[in-house]
Amino acid sequence: MKTKKHFWNNAPVDTAFHLMNYFILIVILLVCAYPLLVIISSSVSDADYVNRGLVTFLPKGFQVKAFELVLRDSRILSGYLNTIFYATVGTLLRVTVTVMAGFALSRRDMFGHKWITWFFLVPMYISGGLIPTYIQATSLHLTGTRAAIIIMGCVSIWNLIVCRTFFQNSIPNELWEAASIDGCSLYRFFVSVVVPNSSAIIAIMVLYYAVDLWNDYFSALIYLQDSSQYPLQLVMRNILLSSQMMSATPQSAMDPTAMAELTKQADSMKYALIIISSLPVLILYPFVQKFFVKGVMIGSVKG
Repeated sequence: MKTKKHFWNNAPVDTAFHLMNYFILIVILLVCAYPLLVIISSSVSDADYVNRGLVTFLPKGFQVKAFELVLRDSRILSGYLNTIFYATVGTLLRVTVTVMAGFALSRRDMFGHKWITWFFLVPMYISGGLIPTYIQATSLHLTGTRAAIIIMGCVSIWNLIVCRTFFQNSIPNELWEAASIDGCSLYRFFVSVVVPNSSAIIAIMVLYYAVDLWNDYFSALIYLQDSSQYPLQLVMRNILLSSQMMSATPQSAMDPTAMAELTKQADSMKYALIIISSLPVLILYPFVQKFFVKGVMIGSVKG
């Protein structure tokens, strides 16, 4: 019966190496986790302690008033629903286009695939800029519509190249030759063979595009005019800039005491907004972590 061999049973040099690795990883974990813990603690701490900078690790004067003030604002719910819509529809469209285009570029028998690849690489480094892009969106009648957030910037060239590399290294041409001998069309080969064997790259594309759309506020700032279409990030930006939430408590507009209290809660509200906006991404990441590790290694080893 085989027993599991632990690193401390190895040679002293190997043991020291592993211990050093664990020490470095723990330090990195603390550096990355501490800011998140401070944000969580500040969001549920008394505003007086937050304003005085006394919250360093654990909450002080535990309360959830900041969350109550934020969630009471109707704009937060509207922004959440808009962001979920943009992230869901936009991710579905972008992943579909990127995966299909990446598979097409990976086909070495496609005429001019090298020239087309270089054609895609040019705008990766040299873009038209904001003004030409806005003029293009205006000419397509996309400004002021939800379609502008979904369609503009639909394909990331970097993600496209990653997909192409994955298909070249993971889907051998012999597989297509065997399928074509059995009468399989290229479309059916893509749907029945390529897609089921590409769960890792699809999960990575979903993560990249979903996080990008979830955090994006600049596109909405440029293309949208109707506040009812604003995503969550733009709503939070407006709340932080205004430092008030009059729509949640209309009577406080004439009450100096309430205004002073609202100003005192401003910092706590900022941390609460960060938690609210980051929570879905923090929940999503553990489910795609194993695919993420595999995806970032694409192209590092050639078989």
